[in-house]
Amino acid sequence: MNIQSLAPWTHSEPAQWQRERDPFMTLQQQMNRLFDDAFRGVGGSAAARGVWPAVDVTDNGDHLRVDAEVPGLNEDDLEVTLKDGVLTLSGERQTENADADKRITERFMGRFVRQIPLGFEVDEDNVKASFDNGELTITLPKTNGDGAKRIEIGKAS
Repeated sequence: MNIQSLAPWTHSEPAQWQRERDPFMTLQQQMNRLFDDAFRGVGGSAAARGVWPAVDVTDNGDHLRVDAEVPGLNEDDLEVTLKDGVLTLSGERQTENADADKRITERFMGRFVRQIPLGFEVDEDNVKASFDNGELTITLPKTNGDGAKRIEIGKAS
C-alpha cells in the first residue's frame, strides 16, 4: 500500500463529490480501505497472497505428488532441487517487451523461488519430474520406514 492511496484527492472521484460529503464518512471510508489493504493477503489462494507458482501437494500413501502451475515457462526456465527434506522450485519468467510503455502490469515476471517442506523422508534417487503445457508434476517416493538406520554394536577388542 502506498501513502497516496490514503489521500482523498488521489482517487478518481470528482472533487465536487468529495466536498459535499460528510468528513466523518470520508474518514471512515479511508480507515476501512486502510484495514482492507492491510489484511488482503491473509488467507485466500496462493495467487491472492502473491505466492508464485501456486502448488498442490498430495500425499498418495507411498509417494508425494507436487503439481505446480507455471504458465508461460518451459522446462529450461525451471530448476527443481531437493535438500534436507525441502523441495525447491526456482526459475525465471522473462519479460517479453521490456521497452514497452506498460500502463498496467499484473502478471508475475522475474526470478522466483518456492520452497516446500515435505515432512517425509524421500527416496531421492527415484524422484521424477515431468512438464506438460505449463504444469510441472513432481513425484517423490517415500522411503520404507522412518529413515533410522540400525547400527550393530560389536565387542570391544
